[in-house]
Amino acid sequence: MLVLLVSASAGPLETTPLQAARLVFGHLVPGMPWMSDGSLSPAQDQAVWSFRLPRALLAGIAGASLSLAGALLQATVRNPLAEPYILGVSAGAGVGAVTAIVAGSTAIAGLSLNAAAFAGALVATLLVYLLARQGGVIAPARLVLAGVALGSLLSAVTNFLTITTEAQNVYSVLFFLLGSVSAADYPQLLLPGLSLLAVSAFALLRSRSLNALLAGDETATALGVNVQSLRRTLLLVTALLTATTVAVCGGIGFVGLVVPHAARLLFGSDHRRMLPVTILGGALFLMLADLLARTIAPPAEIPLGILTAVIGAPFFLWLLRGKNAGLTGAAS
Repeated sequence: MLVLLVSASAGPLETTPLQAARLVFGHLVPGMPWMSDGSLSPAQDQAVWSFRLPRALLAGIAGASLSLAGALLQATVRNPLAEPYILGVSAGAGVGAVTAIVAGSTAIAGLSLNAAAFAGALVATLLVYLLARQGGVIAPARLVLAGVALGSLLSAVTNFLTITTEAQNVYSVLFFLLGSVSAADYPQLLLPGLSLLAVSAFALLRSRSLNALLAGDETATALGVNVQSLRRTLLLVTALLTATTVAVCGGIGFVGLVVPHAARLLFGSDHRRMLPVTILGGALFLMLADLLARTIAPPAEIPLGILTAVIGAPFFLWLLRGKNAGLTGAAS
């Protein structure tokens, strides 16, 4: 909550965290005297309520979603180095968004940029699923390889569209691909927020099955887990979280790798403990990253993807020093 209020108060227009808290509370509970006594200006009200708060909330939702997606994917493929974008979902969203920027919405059935990104992500997910199936079974290694190969192909398509478009489109393309929450508004919170709530509830309810999956397919089957059904479901919900996030925020890397890995190293592999820490840690991490992105070099704004990589890579390497990076040891 403190990070949320600091983020809502930070910006060119001077506002303290206490003033931001009063403005937010005043909107949530009508009739508060400070909303009309002149102690807070309309400009402060608009800056906090209309611009900074939805931006901070979207950063929190996106961070939690990417972190949870990373934790679920790492359990799905039993690889601690897996992360959401390994499925090619981000690359598919990039193709959809860049197509909308370069060719215009009329070329893609009138879809907006966000809708085109979401559609591209879903198509990429379907292709990865079809490529990963072998004899009706999803093999973890095949899933990773299919995602990497398809992601590379789609990234090549995105790069081709970028270098062949007009110069004025290049900045929009790069800003989307590097990630940002600067254009956040309240309607944009709905789909990512609902996806996060639904998948979080599912993951927490299936935490024991996730623990069993880490022990291997044969052990999980012996414990009564339908491994293939669970793996298909995890792939679907991971893609859903990633697609809804990328469609709104663009490509924000490293969150889905660093945060769940840190949570696992610090709190163990038991998903009953690790998942709540991952969700909260991801929200906090990306809110802090967004706060730095818009305050570290004003008036310029650093794309989130750059900042998360700059912060995440050294932190990740530090965590690996003297630690066991494996996924084993989960409680059943």
